[in-house]
Amino acid sequence: MKRRTKKGKLTHANNREEKAGYKKMKCPSDTKQSALVLSALIALLGVYVIPLSAQLTLSEPHRRSVVYKMDEASLTVHNELLNENLTLSWLSDHCYQCLFQKLGAIPSGKGPGLPSSAAFFVSTQHPLTLQVNSTQDTRELCRVHFSFGEHGNYSLWIKNLSNFTQKITCPIVIDKEPINSYLPILIAFLVYAGVAILIAIGGFVMGLDPVKKIMYRMITTMETERLINSELGSSNQASESSSSDPTFPAHRVATSRLRSLDTFRGLSLVIMIFVNYGGGRYWFFRHESWNGLTVADLVFPWFVFIMGTSITLSLNSVLKRGYPRVKLFRKTVWRSLQLFLIGVIIINPKYCMGPLSWDSLRIPGVLQRLAFTYFVVAVLEILFFKARPEDITMFLIPELVLYWPAWIFIVALETMWLCLTFLLPVPDCPLGYLGPGGIGDFGHHPNCTGGAAGYIDRWLLGEKHIHQTPTSHVLYLSTMPYDPEGVLGSFNSIVMAFLGLQAGKILLYYKDLHVQIMARFLIWGFMLGGISAILTKCSRDQGFIPVNKNLWSFSYITTLSCFAFIVLLIIYYVVDVRRWWSGAPFFYPGMNSILVYVGHEVFQNYFPFKWKMLNSQSHAEHLAQNLLATSIWVFISYLLYSKKIFWKI
Repeated sequence: MKRRTKKGKLTHANNREEKAGYKKMKCPSDTKQSALVLSALIALLGVYVIPLSAQLTLSEPHRRSVVYKMDEASLTVHNELLNENLTLSWLSDHCYQCLFQKLGAIPSGKGPGLPSSAAFFVSTQHPLTLQVNSTQDTRELCRVHFSFGEHGNYSLWIKNLSNFTQKITCPIVIDKEPINSYLPILIAFLVYAGVAILIAIGGFVMGLDPVKKIMYRMITTMETERLINSELGSSNQASESSSSDPTFPAHRVATSRLRSLDTFRGLSLVIMIFVNYGGGRYWFFRHESWNGLTVADLVFPWFVFIMGTSITLSLNSVLKRGYPRVKLFRKTVWRSLQLFLIGVIIINPKYCMGPLSWDSLRIPGVLQRLAFTYFVVAVLEILFFKARPEDITMFLIPELVLYWPAWIFIVALETMWLCLTFLLPVPDCPLGYLGPGGIGDFGHHPNCTGGAAGYIDRWLLGEKHIHQTPTSHVLYLSTMPYDPEGVLGSFNSIVMAFLGLQAGKILLYYKDLHVQIMARFLIWGFMLGGISAILTKCSRDQGFIPVNKNLWSFSYITTLSCFAFIVLLIIYYVVDVRRWWSGAPFFYPGMNSILVYVGHEVFQNYFPFKWKMLNSQSHAEHLAQNLLATSIWVFISYLLYSKKIFWKI
């Protein structure tokens, strides 16, 4: 995007923020302390993070004031070449096989010792390659690779070292050091780490026998006085009241529910809320432009994975009791339909911009993808369910051997994805194209964004009913609509949930055999990781099938499933085996995932989740706002949990 300064000089910004991208068991430490600490956390964030915005204002007494946007630096180009008008172009290291983009023109030098100058803004998100060409004959004079820092001031000097050799050099000089834009993340991390330490210390102190006895005597005395004064109840009631108090772990009734699953689901949901709210406007907390992974690309597949795990655990208990499969199928259809309608009617429309318009309503979406995935995987489980054999050791891989009909279906589904992706002819596009279009692939296929996946969505749903500004629009300048939750990607979403279902079967088949469970999680993780390494050649862009969230490529689901098995292994060991951690605070949103997800989408533009900032170009202010909004939803989920309010579809 180009703009002009007050002096009329040409400027350029490659800023993502200017363009549309995407968009009942209780444990020892999860007591009412969590609510109090979360309130303190909100206050701490306001004290420690927001003042950092003052660092983002730069001024120099000897030169004009420069107004920066996020992820920008100023570059002043000095041309000492006489009678040589120049053109400056740029290319991001993150843009694979892209064309150089023109940044601006620099007039020839005015005379010996009198260079001409032109000022520009450049992106600081990724290292850039700057190329200087002669305007007259377009020959390349020099090229320099540099990583610019946010809000730094730089000078590029274009000079001739010798009149005899005509060798042109392009050194870059730092006029003013950039700011540390990652400092707010460090401070926020320290604040949250401090809160976690306080919770751990509080739980340890409350668990000491002398403290427990003192607290028990205090509460028993208070309860006795209340009963005497009210002339109601009995000693048995008082005993029951005290024994059921959540502050006493020793008196809690254990349940068979695995807290690690709800913790993993809640962890994924909390990160999803944070990145959906903006992630402090840091590029690594936003979705990748095309190939590759960022933090934002991890959470949705993990949510799908843990949904598959929950399906097998929930349906297993019902089917073992002899519940009719026809009724289960009806419930599955109804639940899937509810999820789909919530996504289409509540989440997708932007009601603040006007009434619902069916002409441009986006049909795909996150909940729609979850609905379709849940339906297929749940039906597979209903059709091919088998009870756990008494002697599970007689099977080498029981989750495969006992469930082979479903595996045949999954293999056929993945084969269909591969055939459609690589063999379906797409008009004016090469066969098996997986690129972003736009200026990618040296601009040869500008209207081929997503290849077969994009073509199927545009043909089946219509261009107006899919996402209009995909993430490739920012860096690759693609202009074609493309939906990351499209039809073809749903095939691999089903495979992802099915792999999660295998994790659930491992938990069922090897119940209470912790070593075997963790060993199988590890084996699955390494096996899927090996498949990913082969498919990607351990590279971002050079593999047979790159890791790509927009396409939900096969390597993407194997990579994320690998991560999911490893993360679930760690959480399972810490939470359910060793019981070192209760899973709080992630456990609470994990118990109310649909309500929290729908709520954060519906109320994202309302206070206290969003407000007008003093400096909208400050990473610190965005980070504080996004962390505060996420913490509020965690606190809301805690309140709902304490009141035993759970929204189940």
